[in-house]
Amino acid sequence: MISIRGAIAVVDNNELSIISSAKSLILSVLKVNNITEEDVVFALFTVTQDLDQAFPEKAFRELCMNSVAAIDTVDPNIKDDLTGCIKLLLTINIS
Repeated sequence: MISIRGAIAVVDNNELSIISSAKSLILSVLKVNNITEEDVVFALFTVTQDLDQAFPEKAFRELCMNSVAAIDTVDPNIKDDLTGCIKLLLTINIS
């Protein structure tokens, strides 16, 4: 197994922006790394504390990735850290 990380910033704090940004991030990471849903073991999403209007994991479900375990969490509150940022960590099986 290996893990692949991606992030997207400048996300507005509303459901549409969070979900569409998360979808863009997911699809980009999958495409760039030539990954299919069957390759993914689990997905971990983190969001900066200012993004509280939706769960990015919902984007996974809207992309019909229902066989993958996924969870959301909030980044620690670090002074002068980024705002409006979604991060994704995918753990995948490799052959």
